[in-house]
Amino acid sequence: MITVKSAYTGSLRTKATHVKSGNAFITDAPVDNNGKGEAFSPTDTVAAALGSCMMTVMAIAGEKSGIDMTGMHLETTKIMAANPRRISELKVDFYWDNCQASESDRNWLKNVGLNCPVAKSLSTDLNQNITFHF
Repeated sequence: MITVKSAYTGSLRTKATHVKSGNAFITDAPVDNNGKGEAFSPTDTVAAALGSCMMTVMAIAGEKSGIDMTGMHLETTKIMAANPRRISELKVDFYWDNCQASESDRNWLKNVGLNCPVAKSLSTDLNQNITFHF
């Protein structure tokens, strides 16, 4: 079954549509690569996917154990390299203000996040610099 349908709409822009839900988003080429930078670039979506995947699997695990993950958030910095142009590093800083989880549960949840499907699917050449602030 098809998951995503994408189309090039011109002016270095694409539209991706999630087939099951019909939700869509656009991407633009970044300003430093001839684009307008008016939307996520394709590499920005990779950066967002890593953090979202980590939070999602952590929340799934947390909920199954009765741990409320509400309020957890993150910031991701994408670092590009040249020759070949690629993402060389993703810096992800997790924050969970007023975290009530035990130290043991925190460590377990961190491990769950670090082993999410997106993290395990990215190239080992890409440095995943993950920091948890909770």
